[in-house]
Amino acid sequence: MNSSLRRQLLAWVLLPLASAVAVDAWLTYNSSVDTATVVQDRLLLGSARMIAQQISYEDGTFQHHIPPAALELFQSEQPDRIFYRVTTGAGQLLSGYTDLPLPKLNMPADSPYFFGTTMRGETVRVVAFFQPVIGNPSALPVVVEVAQTTHAHAQLSSGLWLHALAQQLLILALATIFILFGLKRGLQPLIRLRNDVRSRQEGSLEKLRTDGIPAELTPLLESFNDYIQRLENHTNLRSTFIQNAAHQLRTPLTVLNTQISDAQRAPSQAEAERPLLAARRTLQQTTRLVNQFLTLSSAEAYVAVTTPAATQACCDSVQKVLEDLAFAAHQKNIDLGFERSGADTVVSLDPAALREIAVNLVDNAIRYTPAAGVVTVRVRSTEGKLSLEVEDNGPGVPPQSRDKIFQRFHRLGTGEASGSGLGLAIVKELVSQCGATVRVAEPEHGGSGLLVVIDFFASRRSSPQSS
Repeated sequence: MNSSLRRQLLAWVLLPLASAVAVDAWLTYNSSVDTATVVQDRLLLGSARMIAQQISYEDGTFQHHIPPAALELFQSEQPDRIFYRVTTGAGQLLSGYTDLPLPKLNMPADSPYFFGTTMRGETVRVVAFFQPVIGNPSALPVVVEVAQTTHAHAQLSSGLWLHALAQQLLILALATIFILFGLKRGLQPLIRLRNDVRSRQEGSLEKLRTDGIPAELTPLLESFNDYIQRLENHTNLRSTFIQNAAHQLRTPLTVLNTQISDAQRAPSQAEAERPLLAARRTLQQTTRLVNQFLTLSSAEAYVAVTTPAATQACCDSVQKVLEDLAFAAHQKNIDLGFERSGADTVVSLDPAALREIAVNLVDNAIRYTPAAGVVTVRVRSTEGKLSLEVEDNGPGVPPQSRDKIFQRFHRLGTGEASGSGLGLAIVKELVSQCGATVRVAEPEHGGSGLLVVIDFFASRRSSPQSS
């Protein structure tokens, strides 16, 4: 199934935005944890300082007092446990919990040291504050430790993170709404274009309007309009072809009907023989015309499969065509000859197309050449090129009409030729399919007549055809 353009655009816009929100949420979570840690550390340090201020050295002993306010700093909704410990520099316990771990390093006086550990199966955050005591004979400061479990820390960090995440999700939702609105407005030209195409009548070839269309879609519409123009030209050619074909068929069918009627009205069988023979000739001409219609249609749809072909193989194919058409030439007492010149070469062509080209060229020459005339077929080969030439000494083609002889149903309108005007049109179509070129030249004998030259090359190339 075809995917929706709106969904694709929305996905490609929201995917990076959602990724950015996910990364920002991860960074925000780390920031929330750091913030909660800073808050907890400040409370721990404040409590440790309050306890340290109550320590003194009098009469050879340490005097200390744990003020209630030092422990009340940690009051919160979460039931956190508070642990403390006061130890002399020599390691003597003055007060507090004996199982509270000591820091693993000594710090300068009036310096805090924060670390995490476990206390009675719970994770705690600990501050160790090194407090110098006046009068203490030891140079080592007293160590005051205060520890708190991390329930309030987790609650604070989660609260900060969820609050920030809710804001980011709200922004993402609003962005999605605005993007959908923008996509709806932005795709309106496409929707109008769709409606314009849907509302057209069948067979309409009117070009699409480009007014109000974004610049990004203009090349697409211009391509569509160019295709519509080419389709209209093709349709007109088809319509003209059908009209001409109907006219070409109507005439012989009318003549055939008249000839059969004459044969039916003949008073005797002997007198009916003449119109019946004429009807047979008319039927043969009509059959040939229908066959040429089919050949032209096949040539238009034909996809040539070119293969390397040597000069001798091409000559054999052309000579076989001459053998097939020898009887038609003999009936008009036409001298049908074949000549070959040049060195051997290999060109790219379609054997079936070559045969059909030769058949139509030679048949066309025989039909337009008067009785006792001459038709010469030549194969000239040079390095990388092979030319098929068909020359006759018929009435020829005026220079101003040479660009029309490859058009469908074009006939000279002189003489008694019975051609349909499709032979050279078929040749041009097949030549184009083979990547060859076709041209009309002056006859080599210098008199009247027609010389058609087909050039095949060693490799397919796009060359403009001359007619």
